[in-house]
Amino acid sequence: MRIGELADRAGVSVRALRYYEEQGLLYAQRSGSGQRHYSEPAVDRVQLIQNLYAAGLTSKTIADLLPCVDAGVSTPESRAILVAERDRIEAQIAGLTHARDRLDALITLTSSPRAGCAYEPS
Repeated sequence: MRIGELADRAGVSVRALRYYEEQGLLYAQRSGSGQRHYSEPAVDRVQLIQNLYAAGLTSKTIADLLPCVDAGVSTPESRAILVAERDRIEAQIAGLTHARDRLDALITLTSSPRAGCAYEPS
């Protein structure tokens, strides 16, 4: 399939696919005229890449993990990368939970009709 069809089927932009190629995350065969052609499994690969980006992984981390995914093996190194990423996300969740709890306390504090607030929206 050509790049536009892959973009449509995977739900991403053509620009994103070109970026994935630049980063070594996705590969295409080239026709004699230079057009990109992708195999059917490319749809699943793009969706995997999107999921990994959504989880907060960088292109470098994804590039480090994809050879293990492609080979269908798990190495101590790939597991360590995944654990480190999970721990990073857990720390972000903890930080966001703390911020939410502080906002909840501020909402409660300022919910009284007589409560004042120094913040004035512009």
